[in-house]
Amino acid sequence: MRALQALLILLLATTAQAADQLTATVDRNKIGIDETLKLRLRYSGDENGGRPDFNLLEQDFDILSRQQSNQYRVINGRAESFVEWMLTLAPKREGKLFVPSLHYQGAVSDAIPITVTEPGSSPNTGEDRQAFLEVELDKEKVHVQEQLLVKVRLYTTVGLHDIATEPLKVPGAHVEKVDEQRYERRINGVGHAVYELTYAIFPESSGKLTIPALSYVAVAGRRDPFSLFNRNTQRLRLRSQPRSLEVLPKPDSYSGANWLPAASLGIVQSWSKDPQTFTVGEPITRIVTLRAEGLRAAQLPPLPKLNVEGLKTYPDQPQQDDQLGQSGIIGSRIETTAIVATKPGDYQLPAVTVTWWDTKTGRQRATQLPPFRFTVAGAATGAMQEPDQTADLQPNGTTATDQSQFWRNLAIVALASHLLWLLYFFRQRGVRSPMPGSAKPLPNAEQQARALERAVETGDPTQIQEAALNWLHTRWPQVTGNSLGEVNRELNFEELEKLQELLDAALYLTPSRPLNKQQMQILVNRLLKRKLLEKSAEEDKPLPDLFV
Repeated sequence: MRALQALLILLLATTAQAADQLTATVDRNKIGIDETLKLRLRYSGDENGGRPDFNLLEQDFDILSRQQSNQYRVINGRAESFVEWMLTLAPKREGKLFVPSLHYQGAVSDAIPITVTEPGSSPNTGEDRQAFLEVELDKEKVHVQEQLLVKVRLYTTVGLHDIATEPLKVPGAHVEKVDEQRYERRINGVGHAVYELTYAIFPESSGKLTIPALSYVAVAGRRDPFSLFNRNTQRLRLRSQPRSLEVLPKPDSYSGANWLPAASLGIVQSWSKDPQTFTVGEPITRIVTLRAEGLRAAQLPPLPKLNVEGLKTYPDQPQQDDQLGQSGIIGSRIETTAIVATKPGDYQLPAVTVTWWDTKTGRQRATQLPPFRFTVAGAATGAMQEPDQTADLQPNGTTATDQSQFWRNLAIVALASHLLWLLYFFRQRGVRSPMPGSAKPLPNAEQQARALERAVETGDPTQIQEAALNWLHTRWPQVTGNSLGEVNRELNFEELEKLQELLDAALYLTPSRPLNKQQMQILVNRLLKRKLLEKSAEEDKPLPDLFV
């Protein structure tokens, strides 16, 4: 009896040991680096939830997908239950790898060796592959900081969707994605859909540059919108081959102040108005654009500053712009400068020369903006200078007689303006009598003036236009115009006409013309001086009553 009990206990232990098993199998033991394999992990025993720890597996493989299923079946009257995990794995490197031993509920699976070969060298790869990657470089050698174009193409003969790729990162280089294309191409008579990405790479140092392998993950097959699991689809992982090339240093023969390897480089200038009508004290804006194909805007150097006797300059912050396309990056640097002449005469702006390296011909070149000559006429009619600027606007070596003549003219202009405004108010009273309390108080005009100054600081042409109209209507309530042009037809201010011209160019021209903050501040300050000049006329409002 005791022998029978011992035999039963041994059989139960053996059955329990056989039931708690963890087995691992793969569909292939040899694959290419750009292929995937299926790992099936089955546990037969009491399942209490959870899953095996796959951290060790992820050291050598990317887990592209995982599915879990619980099954119960009866075979020849014998009940069997188990839980199963199905994983899609993609190798991270070539060579001899292992699917490691995995643990679950105290059970341990066996390790499985996997051989990973180069792309296309496994038996089931070749010309009939459903999908593959191609990497193309536009040059075999580049100089340091020169643009290198890298095109990565994904070819497929089956429907791919949910395509995902890791961003290209190249150690020791600046990388930007500049273009993305989808098209079709026939290879050996077979139509392929092509998904192409173009990257612009700028090496930061000479030596060997390596473009690392890129990995793409996609789903192949037709998605069933009525299926929760889409069992007819297959998850693919594609991997490109790394590429290397030589990066040359800057040539010893290059003599330019800045190293600029570009396919082309040009300089152009434009003006806010015709410089041939330049007058003393009137600001005019010069816009110089440096444009280079194959260089980023950040690589373009600042242009020489203007230093011409008799000209005061107010440079604005430079604008940088990168235009992206199939040919890479076209960088632009735009420098805007307001110029004010302090005395009449003939002037010449010096030539601007930029030396650069032509990457197409492999030689040094220079692009020049030629000297620019213009004539400045005498002071503009009615132009008013700020008191603290009169000393700066006097030509070098001005005599005491010239200075006294300047102040005499200034006094005449102020007196004439005062008399004109007296006549203006007299006529207004003859036409209509203002309603009591209809005029806005002066403090409100001062608030609007401060709002206009703040709008100029923002550089927003819309805000400046709105603030200018608010100030004008507050300062002169009798003005009925709804635009700067209509208001100026009533006031006839030279500063307001110039302000409207610049704002219209920034708001309505295509392409729009950028505003120069210093130039806007000069015009607005002069416009606000109109208020100070005529303040006494409004304060002396009782004077016209003497003529009633």
